[in-house]
Amino acid sequence: MEKRCLDAQFKGVSTGVSKYNALNHHFYVSSKTINKVIQVHDRIFCCMAGSLADAQAVLKTAKFHLSFHSVQMESSPQVIAAASVLKELCYKNKDELQAGFITAGWDRKKGPQIYVVSLGGMLIKQEVTIGGSGSTYIYGYVDAKYRPNMSREECLQFATNALALAMGRDNVSGGVAHLVVITESGAEHTVVPGDKLPKFHDE
Repeated sequence: MEKRCLDAQFKGVSTGVSKYNALNHHFYVSSKTINKVIQVHDRIFCCMAGSLADAQAVLKTAKFHLSFHSVQMESSPQVIAAASVLKELCYKNKDELQAGFITAGWDRKKGPQIYVVSLGGMLIKQEVTIGGSGSTYIYGYVDAKYRPNMSREECLQFATNALALAMGRDNVSGGVAHLVVITESGAEHTVVPGDKLPKFHDE
């Protein structure tokens, strides 16, 4: 389950993800600690959903493209460039891939941004978005609690609560939350262990 929140007040993006892997062919592999928030460039991160193997392969290729792009342009890539690379890779391989992404970051041209690349390669810009299997349980929470111009602390608490709620209801959302705050000055990554997450009901 992924959660990203654009926070205009502190000019950054907060992102979080819970950890769990899914069924692939005849083997079941699960992990409550895999980090599915992946840095693709200095101030650009992606959350993965779907097949972990597919998502990792796409992100590895995207990192290569963005690295090459930054050398050619002699500057850091824009967030939309990263999302567009993912969109192209997902669209061109839509019959073989089961992976979706939330791309968030900060660049000098547009500041903080969030993009969704869904299964099949559709690209959409969002103010706030959620994805992954646990997201179906928290649409009401997100609709009720998200508001523009939250402070950094409010945005992090919002993302933490959303992840905890999803993990409490979804048996394939994991037990560790990774939170990343991305601003002009860089990225800050925090890990919240399952026993430190808020509890909203008996589990």
